[in-house]
Amino acid sequence: MTDIAFTPRKPSFSPLRLQDRSLAWQVGAVVLGTLFLALSSYIEVPMVPVPVTMQTFAVTLIGALYGWRLGAVTIAAWLVEGAAGFPVLAGGAAGVAHFVGPTGGYLFAFPITGALVGWLAERGWNGNRVVLAFAAMLLGNLACLVLGTAWLAVMIGTEKAITFGFVPFIVGGLLKSALGAATLMALRGGKAKPATP
Repeated sequence: MTDIAFTPRKPSFSPLRLQDRSLAWQVGAVVLGTLFLALSSYIEVPMVPVPVTMQTFAVTLIGALYGWRLGAVTIAAWLVEGAAGFPVLAGGAAGVAHFVGPTGGYLFAFPITGALVGWLAERGWNGNRVVLAFAAMLLGNLACLVLGTAWLAVMIGTEKAITFGFVPFIVGGLLKSALGAATLMALRGGKAKPATP
């Protein structure tokens, strides 16, 4: 028989501790999160048919800091802003057309990506364990690429979708995952634990 120590509260997975904050704090976090996502959309390298932006960095970081529920809500709110005509998408774009064009699959994948990274962060894949944080970010980027490429394949065919919608983004996904993990560690004060529990 083993002794199990029960703690009254689960330790916070994020330095923001949004799960412990009031509704007003959480609403404010959603607003700030959508602004952060909008700003990340303006950092862009134009490519055809899908541009390279810092959006996936922002999406995964919001998931890791906000958790899966609030992260997905924040990302969905940003997408609603874009669909409603606010210039918050890549390069300041806006409108429903972007949700049915080549970038649509990536856009719809963003809330799923943020939720996945947030879910993993809540289970310890966060700034406390930098290797696991990197793995969570990488899985998030991979999920976004797979879903976005699948959408693109319907429009231009599988081979072209992989060539233009997946392969060019692999290195960027690795770099943004490393940057995201480093950002989480920095927000934690640089004190990361080993990857093993």
